[in-house]
Amino acid sequence: MNKFLFPFLAVVLGFILASLTKKQKSWNIKLLLSFSGSFLLALTLFELLPEVYEHVEPKLAGLIIMCGIMLQLILELFSRGAEHGHVHIHAHETAFPWSLFISLCIHSFLEGFSIHDHNDMVYGILVHKVPIATLITMFLFQSHYSKKQIAVFLLVFACMTPLGTFIGNTWEAATTYSQIINALVIGIFFHISTTILFESAEGHKFNLSKFISIIFGVAVAYMI
Repeated sequence: MNKFLFPFLAVVLGFILASLTKKQKSWNIKLLLSFSGSFLLALTLFELLPEVYEHVEPKLAGLIIMCGIMLQLILELFSRGAEHGHVHIHAHETAFPWSLFISLCIHSFLEGFSIHDHNDMVYGILVHKVPIATLITMFLFQSHYSKKQIAVFLLVFACMTPLGTFIGNTWEAATTYSQIINALVIGIFFHISTTILFESAEGHKFNLSKFISIIFGVAVAYMI
């Protein structure tokens, strides 16, 4: 049950955090984002990658992983990097942000396929979605979108990962090609997590707090 509930609750928690921080970005959110990136990357390496290479021919697996990276790059043409914390909404825009909405839903739907009873990816996605949902909610609050538009956006976004998990675990075709889909998702996770971790800090300076949060994320993932 947790594999369906946790990704949904991550968006709820993100909404609560955005409300409590009064719509302003904070350093704590940036540290949580760094932790989530390292945690997701480590779990992908510890859980998904060995399983895929065990069941899929190595060169084919590598090709599909690269396709996942390219797919995420295409999605970011429309989301502008919202999947790793870069949300850009014009303050006076009132039209519903369809491109952002659709690209985020596709991303969330696909990541749901990586969640199975025998792995811990649900925790990686939980930790990943909390800061992303927080930042998305903050920017939606700052926009001129109606409360109904914001509610629909967040509700559908919250349901997409559980929907992907449900289809991935019950649809026969998805079950048959589960490792192929997992390889695609690995590429998506690789791109997102490494972008979070390795994008330049202000002034290209070493950031001790961010470094500690990254190490902590890897350590927690290893101990799960």
